[in-house]
Amino acid sequence: MDNNQKRIVIVGGGITGLSAAYYAGQLFEQRGIPVHMTLVDKSSRLGGRIQTLHRDGFIIEQGPDSFLARKPPILSLIRELGLEDQLAATNPHGKANYIWHQGKLHPMPLGLVLGIPTQVTPFIKTGLVSVPGKIRAAMDLLLPRRRAAGDESLGSFIKRRLGQEVLEHITEPLLAGIYAGDTQSLSLTATFPQFKQMEQTHRSLILGLLAGKKKPPVSDGPPLPEIARNSMFLSFKGGLSTLINRLTERIGPMRLIMGQGVAHMSQEAGVYKLRLEQGQVIEADAVILAQPAYEAYKLLYDMPEARCLEQVSYASVANIALAYKREQIRHALQGSGFVVPRSAGRLITACTWSSSKWPHVAPPGTVLLRTYVGRSNDQHWTQLTEQQLVAAVRADLADTMDITAEPAFVEITRCRHSMPQYPVGHAERLKLLNEQLLKNKPGLFLCGAGYEGVGIPDCIRQGKQAAELMVSAIETAADK
Repeated sequence: MDNNQKRIVIVGGGITGLSAAYYAGQLFEQRGIPVHMTLVDKSSRLGGRIQTLHRDGFIIEQGPDSFLARKPPILSLIRELGLEDQLAATNPHGKANYIWHQGKLHPMPLGLVLGIPTQVTPFIKTGLVSVPGKIRAAMDLLLPRRRAAGDESLGSFIKRRLGQEVLEHITEPLLAGIYAGDTQSLSLTATFPQFKQMEQTHRSLILGLLAGKKKPPVSDGPPLPEIARNSMFLSFKGGLSTLINRLTERIGPMRLIMGQGVAHMSQEAGVYKLRLEQGQVIEADAVILAQPAYEAYKLLYDMPEARCLEQVSYASVANIALAYKREQIRHALQGSGFVVPRSAGRLITACTWSSSKWPHVAPPGTVLLRTYVGRSNDQHWTQLTEQQLVAAVRADLADTMDITAEPAFVEITRCRHSMPQYPVGHAERLKLLNEQLLKNKPGLFLCGAGYEGVGIPDCIRQGKQAAELMVSAIETAADK
């Protein structure tokens, strides 16, 4: 190895780690800095939770199934990778969403944002909230803003502004697919800081959202591709693994160490030594930890500030995909699916009508459904066998959609410890940790879903930011 080469180690081969590797490679090349980059991942494959299965003409996502269409970090990356022509939008005729409530599927009222009503008539007509519940939600227009400056739970915030019914019947089931979390434990600042700012600026959430509607959208990223202008979510024609595959191809020379993680990390004279699980030791001038918070904590246990990483619990979830012939399903499937509140007592938390939401994912004359199970404080499903899991899911589909037919096939994906739960105060504690890392462990950076956002675009943004900070730190050290 060239003695002038900088040794970089990235721990974690999901979308965050791959993004960090991609952008770090670009920056080093642009600045003429020779580098030897190593990526270490416990898994035998790259991509983390993003994994697409192709079976019998079906395209089945075994992790997330899409990303928000208007997030600049992912749009910029897609453009750089030349993947715009591979984008797929949701079905324009299948945008309706439903919530299971009191034995039936209720359409989501138009203009509803996580339970915050911005259109009067649809909210008045909905059967999801009682008349007293609607009156309580309207009190948001009159209630004063919160004076305390600190963080609070998302659940207490929504309940305080809009009432218990909106929280239980609308907000919680909608959030189940994003965080699989208990809203009474999730941090408002770490999940929806815009709501906190909205209350401080406009006093009322309803007034704040209405004010936002009147302003023209401001974009700090690239122009939206045509396909993204009328679709809230996007995927790829061949599935989300398209992004992982292209990203892997475009990353410069990199050593891959797969199938084992980092067991221990130490720092001596500005050099990091990482001992892998099989005993090998690799040295690095800079390290990016793009792994779950609990894994990073094992390597930073000697820092008191790192205890905040141990406080980020992870919920286990599963998705169960079921394929049918269209004539087996009596339901009209006019929409993209439904969510299920905790109070309904069902195993499933949601069901996506994948072939209605994304017409390209199933052959003509067939239906693909994707059900979800698992909440942060209800993990009993992890003890079920595959047979028991499928039986319970099919029982819920029979009750909610009157589906009793035998599926052509079922695909089960168990995602153990996959959904990070940001506790109240998370953002503040993470800021303190990053300040201490900068001071005591220069050249070491954290990024990933367990830190500052769980969505794919958020992970890409964090990976890019870590790469930029790392290259800047190396340049600064070289100038001293």
